[in-house]
Amino acid sequence: MGFKCGIVGLPNVGKSTLFNAITATQNAQAANYPFCTIEPNVGTVAVPDPRLHRLATIAGSAKVIETLMQFVDIAGLVAGASKGEGLGNQFLSHIRETDAIAHVVRCFEDPDVIHVHGSPDPARDIAVIDTELALKDLDTVRARKDRSAKAARAGEKTAKQEVAWAEMLEAHLDTGAPARTIPGWRDDEGFAKFITKDLALLTGKPVMYLCNVRDDQLPHGDPKLVAAVKAVAEKEGARCLVISGKIEMEAAELPEEDRAEFLKSLGLEETGLSKVIREGYALLGLRTYFTAGPKEARAWTIPAGATAPQAAGVIHTDFERGFIRAETIAFDDYVKYGGEHGAKEAGRLRIEGKTYVVADGDVMHFRFNV
Repeated sequence: MGFKCGIVGLPNVGKSTLFNAITATQNAQAANYPFCTIEPNVGTVAVPDPRLHRLATIAGSAKVIETLMQFVDIAGLVAGASKGEGLGNQFLSHIRETDAIAHVVRCFEDPDVIHVHGSPDPARDIAVIDTELALKDLDTVRARKDRSAKAARAGEKTAKQEVAWAEMLEAHLDTGAPARTIPGWRDDEGFAKFITKDLALLTGKPVMYLCNVRDDQLPHGDPKLVAAVKAVAEKEGARCLVISGKIEMEAAELPEEDRAEFLKSLGLEETGLSKVIREGYALLGLRTYFTAGPKEARAWTIPAGATAPQAAGVIHTDFERGFIRAETIAFDDYVKYGGEHGAKEAGRLRIEGKTYVVADGDVMHFRFNV
């Protein structure tokens, strides 16, 4: 699995339309009234990577297996969602296990599409969602603080530190600000783990803002509205993309061979899906390596900095446990020399050991013994 991304936003900002387009499905309702999405929608898509198909052609692979990414689209959130308003509260748990959040922000005026606050105001709309997620996290933090305080009184060594962390988070979240905006929190490994792993805070997740614009405003969108989103993203150190749900839907409905020409006619080089995935990988610090042979060519996702044994463990834990070596070819060399045999003849096949840090695009074959 590449990564799991939760999609949030106010009602009628285009979340479900984008979900349908990105996952090329029609199972997420999209309509012009709030709370149309009652059940969370989950879609899994293949991560497009032209390098994989290039390798498959060279290796004569019978099958191509792309890495996968999952999107979770929940009901539109409104003020009070953390306490049950608008049905939003019951769905917040569905995005707790995601790796990142795509926050869809409406950046277009349209009198025919209802806006829950009358008209778009990106900074206000983002603040509504951030506040609701922060309030939900506040409940989580307070519950953990109470448990840790009891454990501290019983003499548990780590509990005292947890109480201190929880109190810091409580004070910050109580202002409506997301946990990810606490200065320097990632520099403290223990505190970062407490936020992201132990508590799995919604506001501690990396965020990308998706500015949903009208099709006739591409590729930059309404300057004033998009600039407001970019200002928030810049302040948080988040990422911001301009996308059109309508265009994404039209592109998704076209045959693949016609899609590129359609996008080119609009001044676009790629689909929104490609942009979201690329930005998501960068946001989470992910890399891709490949395996290729006659049976199959396959892409694998690993965190940046993963060693060869750790990369092998993504295939199977036995590969990591019994790791001996990794026969490695850089993607460019694999292509340049026509595959494994040619790269080996040219002296471009390397034998890497346990300390080797896998590079993006490496083509690898693992030797192991269990």
